[in-house]
Amino acid sequence: MNEQQPSRYNFRESEGRWQKHWHEANSFAAEASSKKPKYYVLEMFPYPSGNIHMGHVRNYTLGDVVARAKRMQGYNVLHPMGWDAFGLPAENAAIQNKSHPADWTLANIATMREQLKLIGLSYNWSREVATCLPEYYKHEQLFFLKFLENGIAYRKEAEVNWDPVDNTVLANEQVIDGRGWRSGALVERRKLSQWFLRISDFAEDLLESLRSLDRWPEKVRIMQDRWIGKSQGALVTLKVLCRKPGKELIESSLEVYTTRPDTFFGMSFVAIAPEHPLAQDIAAHNPEAAAFIKECSQLGTSEEAIEKAEKKGFDTGLKAVNPFTGSEHSLYIANFVLMGYGTGAIFGCPAHDQRDFEFAKKYKLPILPVVLPPEYDWEGDISAWLDNLVNGNEAYIGDGHIINSDFLNGMDVNAAKQKAIAELEKRGVGEGKTNFRLRDWGVSRQRYWGCPIPIIYCDACGAVPVPEKDLPVELPRDVSFDKPGNPLDHHPTWKHVDCPKCKKKALRETDTFDTFFESSWYFSRFATMPSADPLDKKTLDYWMPVDCYIGGIEHAVLHLLYSRFFSRSLKKCGMVSFDEPFVRLETQGMICHETYKSAEGKWLSPEDITRDDKGQMVEIANKKPVTVGRSEKMSKSKKNTVDPRAMMEAYGADAARLFMLSDSPPERDLEWTDAGIEGAWRYINRLWKLATENKQALAGVNGKDAAAVTDAKLLAVRKATHKTIASVTDDIERFHFNKAVARIRELSNLLEGMAVKTPQEAAVMREALEAIIPLLAPFMPHLGEELWLQMGHKETLASISWPKADAALLVDDSVTVAVQVNGKLRATIELPKDLDKTLAEQKVLELDAVRDALRDKKINKVIVVPNRIVNVVAS
Repeated sequence: MNEQQPSRYNFRESEGRWQKHWHEANSFAAEASSKKPKYYVLEMFPYPSGNIHMGHVRNYTLGDVVARAKRMQGYNVLHPMGWDAFGLPAENAAIQNKSHPADWTLANIATMREQLKLIGLSYNWSREVATCLPEYYKHEQLFFLKFLENGIAYRKEAEVNWDPVDNTVLANEQVIDGRGWRSGALVERRKLSQWFLRISDFAEDLLESLRSLDRWPEKVRIMQDRWIGKSQGALVTLKVLCRKPGKELIESSLEVYTTRPDTFFGMSFVAIAPEHPLAQDIAAHNPEAAAFIKECSQLGTSEEAIEKAEKKGFDTGLKAVNPFTGSEHSLYIANFVLMGYGTGAIFGCPAHDQRDFEFAKKYKLPILPVVLPPEYDWEGDISAWLDNLVNGNEAYIGDGHIINSDFLNGMDVNAAKQKAIAELEKRGVGEGKTNFRLRDWGVSRQRYWGCPIPIIYCDACGAVPVPEKDLPVELPRDVSFDKPGNPLDHHPTWKHVDCPKCKKKALRETDTFDTFFESSWYFSRFATMPSADPLDKKTLDYWMPVDCYIGGIEHAVLHLLYSRFFSRSLKKCGMVSFDEPFVRLETQGMICHETYKSAEGKWLSPEDITRDDKGQMVEIANKKPVTVGRSEKMSKSKKNTVDPRAMMEAYGADAARLFMLSDSPPERDLEWTDAGIEGAWRYINRLWKLATENKQALAGVNGKDAAAVTDAKLLAVRKATHKTIASVTDDIERFHFNKAVARIRELSNLLEGMAVKTPQEAAVMREALEAIIPLLAPFMPHLGEELWLQMGHKETLASISWPKADAALLVDDSVTVAVQVNGKLRATIELPKDLDKTLAEQKVLELDAVRDALRDKKINKVIVVPNRIVNVVAS
């Protein structure tokens, strides 16, 4: 042992030194032009909230493992970082702290940048972007103008959630129990003129192309499939009758879209959305209808809010006629019908739709079942089933056979749908139609802290695009948050401009883009930085699409779907040549921690508690007992967070990284424990001891000399080394990082028990350590560099090649065979591979466990499955 080496690894000195070296050597810059194959790995960039949390550490460490491994494997790696820097939190902070959103945001970026560097992430910081800076958002303003030219962007009136106190639009997620999340005011539905992008035009392509994304998690593809929501149905024109005493019958028509034309014979009402033109027309002459529509406007616009709300309706007095039976049914204005889906009008079949069922129960409308579960005979006695359904609490929404439906009786549901559509077309009252749940993307936000929409409104010329030469339209710095609403609306000068066409007085658009606009193309900007052309074709053709994209599954729909759409839109405008931005998607689980409550029921943080002499959890401040709750996702509200900076100060970045990577598979939730991080720290010191204690014995030894070793035990170590190289390489590619760490630990455990006294032993030990150190470097980069230095190498791990396994050493000379007696496992035995069946039988019968099991029994036969099983059959 080299007595001069410290017994414990000094991470404080090592980590800072290596981070400084990587920065000064520009170790992680991607090559602008290279003959190497490219690899673009990207984690979803963060919102600069002020401090990193454990979720950041896990997410970015996962990407860093891939980036470091690929770089050592000979790839030209692009691994950038930036900031999703626009958004509502900055405005809220400005109001609370009387600061400017830009100052708050940029200060947070500076803080978080330094915190991320402490983790030892191999980022190419020269490509850093912040979406709140004009040099970034000027490009997306140009994209919007191109979308406008190509018919992708358009303006229309749309329903929004309106907070009448804050005078602003709220996202669906900001409406809590019908009230504004900040003001507490009852939210109203209002119509505002908004800018939209025609994502619905791409619905079919977005759906069909999901099949090609075979390196995405199936769960994400299913979520997008459902969000796009392709459905086959019928567009039907219903006759509407208006009967008033002493007046002539008035006939009109109403279009409904249905995915269940097979259930028309179960129709008991028709309903229209409160925003439907017919509803608005009725309300103009009926105060009660107007009052009901106003009540509906307080429900919000999200499907979730409408789904949870009590189903209510207003009977208009009009009657809708069933196209098959001619029967007349009441027409309602209903709070659960969405104007944005189909035609904003439905026919209700309560027996087979839960919302219709609840509505019918409330208003005592008929419930006529027309679909019988497949386990019943439609021609038999089904009276008991019918009674249970009509008098129960749930509609039957499953498959089955049609009943009570004239010419559809006896058909299965799919056949009945086709037959019903054919009959509607024959009668000239309907046609088959494909519909999508996916609605066009409304990108207007009534906020200050976002990218200004580059439009000018002129009384004479209408909506006029800002000329490209005048981009960017920058946010004014001198804004006030003292008044409710959007500061851009009440800015004294910013919005007042001349019309670019006629030069008359005009007004700027004061809405800003939805922040998903920025995150829908940032991956392309990383690739082209620092070029003035954000979509430089040659560069994008080299780097795009992203090879591996990593982030939370909560972004499965909006961000990922918008990014797919945005790429297609840019391609339609001739600006890029790719459709799909991400080849491979990996989603990471959450980080969880125990929760703690005081005797008074208040949440406590881990820093607030300790154990008393009896081992019980108590508050540090008053020694009162603490209730330990279940482990939940780390959150500020429940105070069960752990500050990563404190962990890195106590144990080092590599220990935090190791625990994050070794405790559970990346896609699963990770349980944070003190024991886990302490275990990681102990293992780091074992590795340090293994390398430094053998440093003197390995000095001057060449690991390549291990190839000449013939000793069986040393050969076994060499095989373990090369199998580890092969397995870890495969595990990293498969994102099985916890398995990779486990294999490295197995090999290091083997080496800890190995003596180094002879030149052959030294050569084998050196070969093994020179494999382990590069293998562990993506997981623990600072330790890896330090150990590599201890081994006498002058170059850094950031510049060496990945270890390669010797294929000859991956072949097993022996196999572990299961030994059974009458099919029951009795033992295992190590046998030479492909051993003769007679010799295998002989070896097995010599085992004590087999002899004991065969006592007083006669062997009937021995079944040998080569290299797998030997089964002795006896009686």
